[in-house]
Amino acid sequence: MDKQLLLVIFLAFLPALGNFFGGLLAEAIPVTKRVINYALHLAAGIIVAVVAIEVMPKVLDKVSVWVISGAFLAGGIFYIAMKALVTKWQESKKDSQSVGVGAWMVYAAVAADLIGDGLLIGTATVIDVRLGILLALTQTIADVPEGFATIANFKDKGVSKAKRFILSASFVIPIMLSAVFAFFVLRGQTEVIQLSGLVFVAGLYLLAGIEDLVGEAHEANEDDTFSMMSFLIGFVLFLIASSFG
Repeated sequence: MDKQLLLVIFLAFLPALGNFFGGLLAEAIPVTKRVINYALHLAAGIIVAVVAIEVMPKVLDKVSVWVISGAFLAGGIFYIAMKALVTKWQESKKDSQSVGVGAWMVYAAVAADLIGDGLLIGTATVIDVRLGILLALTQTIADVPEGFATIANFKDKGVSKAKRFILSASFVIPIMLSAVFAFFVLRGQTEVIQLSGLVFVAGLYLLAGIEDLVGEAHEANEDDTFSMMSFLIGFVLFLIASSFG
């Protein structure tokens, strides 16, 4: 098997592992809505930093600003369209009292975020292996609080511990598939197409991170001063990590 493909698969596995580890933490320690709020703000800060510090500076001097703008908008619009479909599906299920339906709605939201992680890793690794490694490591950190919050939500919905474990472990599937998909689609393409693909994914990834993570944080608990500090800490943590790359 291609060594670069093996690297993509390994790197995609790391954020899934971070998500799973966050779920184990939620099982092991008491979970409060305030802690969930802080954790999700921390993850959102990391996501913003990924786009601002690593993705955009890499493409600004190599691709036309019009191409960058179009690709970023296209990624964001693609997310909006997906969000509209998910919202419509949720509304069709809102009268159901099934615990299973509620759990799957949470699962779908997290799986969509991990798909964004996988696309970003697969795309970045094609362009620059160092960038792919850095993004995979930082996404692993960001996915720990997300996994923590996800399992906490499952517990709130009364989902059994065995089912929570299975759902948490299965998150490896969407991120693996999306990373491999991005790798094969962009490998061998011109630099402009590869970088445009990276910006497209960044637009989707940024909007999904802000809308899903911060929105879920606000639903979990009202913001306070440390909520804002958690966001800043997440950004700074990625800034420090990127300086070692």
